[in-house]
Amino acid sequence: MRLGIFAKTFTGSDPAAVLAAVKQAGYETTQFNLACAGLPSMPDAVPEQAILAIRAAAQSSGVSLVALSGTYNMAHPDKAVRDDGLRRLAVVIETASALDIPLVTLCTGSRNAADQWAYHPDNATPSAWSDMAAEMAKALALAEEAGVDLGIEPEQANIVTSAADATRLIADMGSSHLKIVLDPANLFEHATPDEARAIVADAIEEAAGHIAMAHAKDRHGDGRFATAGQGIVDFPDFVARLKGAGFDGALVTHGLSAGEAPGVAAFLRGLL
Repeated sequence: MRLGIFAKTFTGSDPAAVLAAVKQAGYETTQFNLACAGLPSMPDAVPEQAILAIRAAAQSSGVSLVALSGTYNMAHPDKAVRDDGLRRLAVVIETASALDIPLVTLCTGSRNAADQWAYHPDNATPSAWSDMAAEMAKALALAEEAGVDLGIEPEQANIVTSAADATRLIADMGSSHLKIVLDPANLFEHATPDEARAIVADAIEEAAGHIAMAHAKDRHGDGRFATAGQGIVDFPDFVARLKGAGFDGALVTHGLSAGEAPGVAAFLRGLL
């Protein structure tokens, strides 16, 4: 496995400086965000100059780009908002293709119109799933044409809440370009360490063969998120089970400060 971190962990809009910080903190790959190149995360367009700068930064730093963020609310209750998100996603997918980034990460969304990461009681309705699936089909058509994969992450506040939901969507879409991003801390909210370990183990078993990237974020038993290694996620067990399932991709940490990054790199590298 390769060890990575969200590029947005580090401040700045100069790709060279951001990726140099990634490397200095002890990481070899990154999930990139166009905000790190001085652009909106979901821009209307990406200038050629920005693509050249990102490519040069990756080459000079030796940090590979494992994924590019393309998140918008795929289940927003307003179709016009979803249409605008899809338009911007097309730009992100084209950018990923131009930079040879293999994966664009998505948000399966929420009926919460104010926050795509916030729960809404209508998320479990058939209409919410239907709207999200319609968006996903359109997104996959763009991804297949560009030759990149899309990654969905089970999140408790989103439409896809579990590995079972994710594999159901993959089966529904019938596309080899739809993959899973597995973050153990997003698979549960309130749990004991034993309960969390069992939930994560079941998710890896369910998602095996579909995991494109793993995330390393932690959670306390009361629901608060935590820096990897400081909550109840059993990371030695998580990494061992990923290896046992044949996963050999990137383990990418996030939800931490830049100051914590070197220590988390040492912790995770010890497990890899």
